[in-house]
Amino acid sequence: MVRPNRLLEAANIPLRYARCELENFDVMPSPDRSIEKAKIAAEKFVDEYPMPRVSFGLLLMGPQGVGKTHLAVGIIKALMRQKGIPCLFRSFPELLKEIQNSYSPISQSSEFSLLAPVLDTEVLVLDELGAQTPSTWVRDTVSYVLNYRYSENKVTIFTTNYQDKDELADSRKGVTYTLAERIGDQMRSRLFEMCKTITMAGNDFRKAVKQAEHHF
Repeated sequence: MVRPNRLLEAANIPLRYARCELENFDVMPSPDRSIEKAKIAAEKFVDEYPMPRVSFGLLLMGPQGVGKTHLAVGIIKALMRQKGIPCLFRSFPELLKEIQNSYSPISQSSEFSLLAPVLDTEVLVLDELGAQTPSTWVRDTVSYVLNYRYSENKVTIFTTNYQDKDELADSRKGVTYTLAERIGDQMRSRLFEMCKTITMAGNDFRKAVKQAEHHF
């Protein structure tokens, strides 16, 4: 088994999230205890991995600042440390930008070299799904990644600030797009097959924490 430290080094977790663990995730008050339930689901996911039959991932869905990325990073850290599972973290907007830059004749990277780890890793965190303007190229790239990992029965953990139509009525003002509108109805349907959806509702905890830190 590969040593956990080597797995962590290869997982591409941004420095901003280096201290994110399941153990230090703060369960803040939230409607219907959704934040508490999300943490419980994350811990259960780690405990039960790998699934005995068909594997499934998680779709962490909710407004900005409720802890979706913290939970996703905490999950893969636990999988690497406790079970030696190779994992990878990628921000979807950054991945798309890198792919676009690879088309430059002076680029040292290729689309294949950038996508290969995303396609092949055992457990992938794809952060900020739907954040990019939904052009045909963006939707085609989403489709390629999702369909490949679905076909190969690989586990993917997604985070998104966009919600389904049913949840928008209860969300804060300013949210005008659904996830289906950002990635397409077909890909949203594929996510239902690939993942258990976990909706997290609440205030922007990061904003509150930062304001407290900046108080003088």
